Amino acid sequence: MDEFWVFGYGSLMWNPGFEFVERSQALVYGYRRSLCVRSFVHRGSRENPGLVLGLDRGGACRGMAFRVAPEKWDEVIDYLRARELVTNVYLEKHLRLQLPEGRNAQAVAYVVDRAHEQYAGALDAFAAARVVNVSVGQSGPNDAYVFNTLSHLKDMGIRDQWLEQVVEEVTRLRAAA
Repeated sequence: MDEFWVFGYGSLMWNPGFEFVERSQALVYGYRRSLCVRSFVHRGSRENPGLVLGLDRGGACRGMAFRVAPEKWDEVIDYLRARELVTNVYLEKHLRLQLPEGRNAQAVAYVVDRAHEQYAGALDAFAAARVVNVSVGQSGPNDAYVFNTLSHLKDMGIRDQWLEQVVEEVTRLRAAA
């Protein structure tokens, strides 16, 4: 392996938590960003699970890629596994990235395990919004997580129309209450 890249599609994009030598927007085909992971702790509870992001099959996902210096590879992969594999709802995969100027690279990414009990499936924007609107966990309200994620995506120039629809639906639910 000549290079070690990490692909982020959620909080990893703006809060990687590790040293890197290059950061770039990147596109992954065959996967999409989705609120498809039930959160039993940070954004919900077992009785009232919230939803957090996963990289699920289908479509394409624009995110951030981070190139890591060779002397940091072991340290970064250990950090990522501790961060992402806590409940094993994610699978560590090597995905092909499309970088700017037509460059391609392989990157470590964490893809949702569809067989895991926390997998919520492919929800439409309204179904996701109904969950997000009422769930609260140890890290705060689920809607704050979703609104914050969308804000960060916009700051990075990344458009996610499905997540925008979820936020619009949450806003409508609040207005109707």
